[in-house]
Amino acid sequence: MTQSASHPGLRRTLGVGDAVVIGLGSMVGAGIFAALGPAAGAAGSGLLLGLGVAAVVAYCNAMSSARLAALYPASGGTYVYGRERLGDFWGYLAGWSFVVGKTASCAAMALTVGAYLWPGQEHAVAVAAVVALTAVNYGGVQKSAWLTRIIVAVVLAVLASVVVVCLGSGEADAGRLDIGLSSGVGGVLQAAGLLFFAFAGYARIATLGEEVRDPARTIPRAIPLALGIALAVYAAVAVAALSVLGPGGLGDASAPLADAVRAAGAPGLVPVVRVGAAVAALGSLLALILGVSRTTLAMARDRHLPGALAAVHPRFQVPHRAELAVGTVVAVLAATTDVRGAIGFSSFGVLMYYAIANASAWTLSPAPVARVVPVIGLVGCGTLAFALPGVSVAVGAVVLAVGAAAYGVRRWWASRRPTARR
Repeated sequence: MTQSASHPGLRRTLGVGDAVVIGLGSMVGAGIFAALGPAAGAAGSGLLLGLGVAAVVAYCNAMSSARLAALYPASGGTYVYGRERLGDFWGYLAGWSFVVGKTASCAAMALTVGAYLWPGQEHAVAVAAVVALTAVNYGGVQKSAWLTRIIVAVVLAVLASVVVVCLGSGEADAGRLDIGLSSGVGGVLQAAGLLFFAFAGYARIATLGEEVRDPARTIPRAIPLALGIALAVYAAVAVAALSVLGPGGLGDASAPLADAVRAAGAPGLVPVVRVGAAVAALGSLLALILGVSRTTLAMARDRHLPGALAAVHPRFQVPHRAELAVGTVVAVLAATTDVRGAIGFSSFGVLMYYAIANASAWTLSPAPVARVVPVIGLVGCGTLAFALPGVSVAVGAVVLAVGAAAYGVRRWWASRRPTARR
């Protein structure tokens, strides 16, 4: 659709620094509070290797998305890219993968709130958080830019305090940092798949095509800078937590960073870490519910989901049915799953989403050099997705198959309708 006087384009006001801050704010959040423990349980001493692998795949995905965003600066992300480059089915499958993957992300964030605020009552707190934020969204109240900056500042301050306290304590032991393959290559890849969850916000930079100055230059510069800073922060936190807990203790922790500062001899900092994690998770949960409900709205408008979900509230001007549907599904997941399962399923769906993004980017140029990044990204996404815990892979594959079957039934039914009218 071309822009017109009635639908003017967005103002191009963001430079490289602005885009880096937005991307960093999208990445450095609750994921590191939630994913570090399950990843350590999978990789053991190979945790840091898994973090590096996750960062490489995230970089390839982000660069592929950036190239596509410069060509298709429209809302919808890979839902649009897949449709335009590969065909309607692949665009639909990308959108379906995003919705189901990010719905699981919502459950993981809600459970993170519960794990840090009220250990032992994680599920009850998680459901309450989902209900509360769904109600906030229903009323049309959205997270403002200043609130995002406050949340990012709080999270970075908490993470910095964890690093300083752990590395400066007498409990820190460099021997716990030995990088190896105690859990084998499979364990490292599974950890990378789980840690990918913590990088999942980077693509927000690629969606700023209409709002940055000179997007063809700004976006490719901002992405590696934001990813590099996030990787440095995550690596510092992982080293600090490993130095006091070791791979085994970190893997067994339900609230890993709170356990790390307690083990470092700073129990007074535990409430601060718990509050910081809860603030980060609530901020992420609010943004995720907004994003999933809007993607649900777009797919409902295209009749890929029930048309009733496309309704917009006449007073609050929000997709209220989509928000209620998403909130209900997230609440059920938060009540019945654990953090590791939610993160695994979320990572599977999102990795499939970016696999389609890389396949779409592969079609942009026949030059072998231009196809290196999308090929690495595509292979990396597939490898990490199927290296995830078996239950996550099995459930994810079934959910994707259900989505594909629904698409086929809808197309079949649409093809029969003209015949029926005759």
